[in-house]
Amino acid sequence: MKKPEQLITEMGQKARAAFTRLAGVSDAQKSAALVAAARHLRTGQAAILEANRRDMESARDRELSEAMLDRLMIDGERLEAIAAAVEQVAGLPDPVGQVIDRSERPNGLVMERVRVPLGVIGIIYESRPNVTADAAALTLRSGNAVILRGGSEATESNRAIFDAMVAGLVEAGLPEDAIQLVPTTDRAAVGAMLTASGLIDIIIPRGGKSLVKRVQDEARVPVLAHLDGICHTYIGKDADPDKALAIAVNAKMRRTGICGAMETLLIDQDYPAPGPLVRALIDAGCEVRGDDAILELDERIVSADDKDWDTEYLAPIVSVAMVDGVDEALKHIAEHSSHHTDVIVTEDTAMAEKFIQRADSAIVMHNASSQFADGGEFGLGAEIGISTGRMHARGPVALEGLTTYKWVVRGTGQVRP
Repeated sequence: MKKPEQLITEMGQKARAAFTRLAGVSDAQKSAALVAAARHLRTGQAAILEANRRDMESARDRELSEAMLDRLMIDGERLEAIAAAVEQVAGLPDPVGQVIDRSERPNGLVMERVRVPLGVIGIIYESRPNVTADAAALTLRSGNAVILRGGSEATESNRAIFDAMVAGLVEAGLPEDAIQLVPTTDRAAVGAMLTASGLIDIIIPRGGKSLVKRVQDEARVPVLAHLDGICHTYIGKDADPDKALAIAVNAKMRRTGICGAMETLLIDQDYPAPGPLVRALIDAGCEVRGDDAILELDERIVSADDKDWDTEYLAPIVSVAMVDGVDEALKHIAEHSSHHTDVIVTEDTAMAEKFIQRADSAIVMHNASSQFADGGEFGLGAEIGISTGRMHARGPVALEGLTTYKWVVRGTGQVRP
C-alpha cells in the first residue's frame, strides 16, 4: 500500500483531470450515469446487503452505540431509498450554467453571474454508507469530481456502494476517476486530504464533534462544516395540543440517531397541557430529563444537569425545560442551540413570525417536526449534509450548494477610459 500522502496526491491529480473532462460532458450524460448507477445499486442488492452485514457484525463486536448502528445499517428498504435518491438527483435541473443575475451597465457591458462547479471536493464522513451514494450523485450532477473517505466501521458497505456508482459512470462513458473512494482506513489519509491544497478545493466533513474539530483545526483548504444537531422545539402557550403532542413525539422518536432529531423541548409556562406532552414521550420509550418545573409533571422524569442543555443525545433521551414566553425560549436557544434546526409550535402567527425572525438557525420551522430537516424533504434530492455555518451554503447542502459562480462580461468593443 502506498503512503497516504502519495496516495492522496495521485487521487487528487486523477480527480483534477476528471473534473476538467466533466466540463465538456452534457447534462444528459451526467443524468444517464446516475440513472445507470441507481440501477446497479438495485441489481447489486445482494452484494451490498452482505457487505453491510459484515460491517454490522464488526460494529457490534466493537460495541458501537445504538445510534451508530442505526446509521450504519442498510436493509432492502433503505437501499431502495438510496437508489431512489440517486434517481431523484438525476432528474433535478442542472445548476451548472444557470444565470444567477444579469445587468447592463451604462456603457453597454452586460454583466452575468453564472453558476460553475466548485472543483474537486473531498468528503470525510462516518457511519452512514448512504453518504457514499448521495455524495457521489450530487457532486457528479453539479459537475464536480469527488474524493470520498468513509469511516472504518462502514468499509465494506462503502466499497460495495461505490462500485455500483462507478459502474454507472463507466456505462455512461464518463471518467471513472470523477468518483474515487480512499482505499485505506489509515487516519493519515485524512490528514493528507486536509493539506492537499491545490488538489482538493473544499473539504466537507460529515460526522461527530471530534471529526469536525480535527478537520477545522488541520485543514489547509476551505471547509464546509456541519456541527451538532442540538435541535429545539418550543411549545408556545397558544399551541394546538394535538399538534404539539404529535410534533414533539415525532421530532424525538421517529429516528433518534439523526441530526434533525429534537434534543431539547421547551414548554411555555402558560401552555395548558404540559403533562400529556412529557408522558407521551416517556410512554414512547424516551427518557425525559427536566428542570424543576418539569420534574413536578411525572415521577418518571429525572433531573437535568447543566450539560444536558448542550448535549446531542442521538438516543431516546430528551431534555425539557419550562420557559416564560417566547423571549425566554429564544434566549435559551441562543445560548444552547447548534444553529441547526429550531421549531416553534403555536397558532399565534405573530409569535411564530417573531420566532422565525430571531432564531439564528440554518433551518427554522413553524408547526412541523424537526425531522423534516433533510435535503430530500426540502425537494433538493439527496444532500451532502446540513451546514450550520454562515459562509457559502447554509442548511441542506445539495446541488446549488456545490457550486460557486463566475462573472461573465459581454461587450461590443468597449475600452476603459
